[in-house]
Amino acid sequence: MTEKEEKTYSISELAKEFDITTRSIRFYEDQGLITPLRSGQTRIYSKRDRVRLKLILRGKRLGFSLAETGQLFELYDADKSSVTQLNTMLKLIEQKKAELHQQMDDIKVVLMELVTVEKRCRDTLADAKHHKTA
Repeated sequence: MTEKEEKTYSISELAKEFDITTRSIRFYEDQGLITPLRSGQTRIYSKRDRVRLKLILRGKRLGFSLAETGQLFELYDADKSSVTQLNTMLKLIEQKKAELHQQMDDIKVVLMELVTVEKRCRDTLADAKHHKTA
């Protein structure tokens, strides 16, 4: 491989590396997030596709939608300095954090309600047991 030749990857290599299905990779391609070259029916993925796939999966773990990830890719493609992309990323991070804090608050409320209902159930069972033996 010469310096100008870039390492390429097959769909199965990427699927194995990232522990995802080839179907998932084709889905990301259908969404326009990665754009492999083709040699007949064979997809040939570049280093850029591999990096994008890694970023898609990281974005998913962080709660970003594919549309949001795609928006970040578009911004990066339009502005290689990344200033716009980073500012957009910061806004998305703030939104995600706010959503997660809201979900935590909602979970705490539900947990408190469950504790209350659980106590009522236990008290009712204890009363029923007490009345049965009395």
